Amino acid sequence: MLTRGHAFRSVVKLVPYPVRRIVGFDAKGLVSIVLLVARRRHGVPKGAVALSYSGAQTTLQLAFLFAMLLETVVVELLLRGVDAPGALRGAVLMIDVYSILIVVAVIAACVTRPHVLSDGELRIRYGAFFDLRVPRGSISAVRVARNYDERGMVRIGDGKLSVAVAAQTNVIVELDAPITVVRPLGGRDTARTIRFYADDPAALATAFPEAAGAPKIQEGAGRRDTR
Repeated sequence: MLTRGHAFRSVVKLVPYPVRRIVGFDAKGLVSIVLLVARRRHGVPKGAVALSYSGAQTTLQLAFLFAMLLETVVVELLLRGVDAPGALRGAVLMIDVYSILIVVAVIAACVTRPHVLSDGELRIRYGAFFDLRVPRGSISAVRVARNYDERGMVRIGDGKLSVAVAAQTNVIVELDAPITVVRPLGGRDTARTIRFYADDPAALATAFPEAAGAPKIQEGAGRRDTR
């Protein structure tokens, strides 16, 4: 007999996987707003090192949010001025409010979901959109190398992954062997070199002490990466 649970899962499977991923982003974003209000972070266990990355983009995001709020007010006044129907004004207002909520959710997700370095793994994230767990034992080298011309938020090709913030990365992690990377919309690839951004990349030097079996932190100059 088909239960409600089975019926629900069957219906969910009819929805394209990328669409389900996007809905998941929205849900995680709303949860992140609650975490931000409560001043809590997601996925940072006791004893782990949280590496924030939102500092490079927060000012721009807040400016964009302010512009959206201003636009919502102006559009509402214009619609009232031309005596637009209430149903039209309500629909436009609903779209604007939802858009503002999504921007707030993106900001909150980036603040409350930092990169995390624990005893067992390095977790590289970008808000609710990307989450990669790298086993700490597979890391062969970590170096600080700044690059200011990254293209796109998450890019992968030729075994190289970049997770950029405001077109920047400043940490490069080399692995002993390729690992599987799940793209934001669900596609899969492999990478052996990972570039990402952290507000304080030097904190990795403390997180990776010079000891037997620990990777060596190397300071390097950034360069344009030809892809």
